Amino acid sequence: MRVLILHIIFTALLAQVSGSPSDAGQDSSGKKVYSINVDATINPSSAEYIKSGLLRAAEDNAECLIIKLNTPGGLLKSTRMIVTDILDSEIPVAVFVFPGGSQSASAGVFITLAGHIAAMAPGTNIGAAHPVSLQGEQDSVMNEKATNDAAAFIRTISEKRDRNVEWAEDAVRKSLSITENEALKLNVIDLIAVSVEDLLEQTDGREVMVPSGLKVLETKNAEVIDIEMDFKQKLLSLLSDPNIAYILMMLGIYGIMFELYSPGAIFPGVIGGISLIVAFYSLQTLPVNYAGVALIIFSVILFILEIKIISHGLLTIGGIISLILGSIMLIDTESTLEVIRISWYVILVIVILTTAFFLFAIGFGIKAQTRKPTTGVEGIVGETGVTVSDLDPEGQISVHGELWYAESSDGFVGKGTKVKVTSVSNLKLTVRKIT
Repeated sequence: MRVLILHIIFTALLAQVSGSPSDAGQDSSGKKVYSINVDATINPSSAEYIKSGLLRAAEDNAECLIIKLNTPGGLLKSTRMIVTDILDSEIPVAVFVFPGGSQSASAGVFITLAGHIAAMAPGTNIGAAHPVSLQGEQDSVMNEKATNDAAAFIRTISEKRDRNVEWAEDAVRKSLSITENEALKLNVIDLIAVSVEDLLEQTDGREVMVPSGLKVLETKNAEVIDIEMDFKQKLLSLLSDPNIAYILMMLGIYGIMFELYSPGAIFPGVIGGISLIVAFYSLQTLPVNYAGVALIIFSVILFILEIKIISHGLLTIGGIISLILGSIMLIDTESTLEVIRISWYVILVIVILTTAFFLFAIGFGIKAQTRKPTTGVEGIVGETGVTVSDLDPEGQISVHGELWYAESSDGFVGKGTKVKVTSVSNLKLTVRKIT
């Protein structure tokens, strides 16, 4: 009996001792924070990456999701998708412009302001960055409509997060850009942090509003779990680059055309087909202007016609102009806020290579196919030979050092006379005397 009582007392003490550390560290034990890194333009891949990060954080009941952001901007359509996911998320989102030297420009401003927590690292900046449109000045009415729409969108976000609405609208309309210290003073962001750990320290205990109500963040000493892009997202990010899509499309055109003019080469056709299919997939993720695609195809037609028709260079000039205009118009952005553009450097290189490709490579191929044969039966017509026996009217002649059975169309021709081959029939030459 005494042994049983001692055993019960010992077990109770052991349970209490083992449970004490867990109780003492209850404020941080088991807390998780997920982190993703967006260091590129905002595109469909970025939107999918952020959405998948939010889903993983929600599945694991994480305290919050940190979006480390460094972007020059991107597509407004993708930006709207990201902002919608953040505003509807039950998992608090901390958008952190990080590391030092990073920027949150153009579309990045919308995403930063949408975060439940908006933070910046020292040496960073935030603001709109209106690029100069490669398509020239947009229609003033359409540009004003796009700007007004973006301004209304950013006002809605700022009001919901109780941030500086006036500055947010000026960032859209006037391209304002400010440092992290200015952003903090103007109530554009909530805090400045030097690292993710510092961010978690400062956000601990803060109240944020999620769709279901107020939530108090418990981020101090939380475990940070990094989420990397999967292969599909990395591939989509690469293909969402308009320069890559443009290059793939032109490579596809080169390969298919080369295969058509040199049947049996196989390799150019395979590479061209793959490049063209991947280019079409890539262009589906971008706002494509089909007038630009039509101009590029038209330029290829003009280059081909230049090879077949003597135009004294007019078709080539037309092809070059059409290719340049089509390349510029290929990506049709909805607003000057968007930075998705094809590089002028890439366009110029492609135009030069395309012109050279069609005028030299394919041109030589066509000329080789249309050149008069120089070997075999077809190649002997029009050649000069010497009779090695009398032709009366048939006999033998020597052409290219070869003996041929020939028939004279001039009647009798003596031995040693020069003759010209006029036709070939069943390996018998018809010749006439050269006077």
